[in-house]
Amino acid sequence: MPVTSTVKRTRLQMKMNTGTDDKGNAIIRSKSYSNVKVDALDEDIYSVGLALAGLQMHPVDSIQRLNDVELEEAV
Repeated sequence: MPVTSTVKRTRLQMKMNTGTDDKGNAIIRSKSYSNVKVDALDEDIYSVGLALAGLQMHPVDSIQRLNDVELEEAV
């Protein structure tokens, strides 16, 4: 059965290292930005993530693109 996918929503997510717990494990927090255009290029989203990373008080571990995709049976 062939299936088609359609991106319905895109978000930019950054994961930041906010310190360590009492056992020495890293504490990772995430911050998401909604309303990213679904047709935005990965390079553009990454560039925005880098610019926002420079404004954060904690170091950024990763920049991610999150797509919500609707799957439908192809007709």
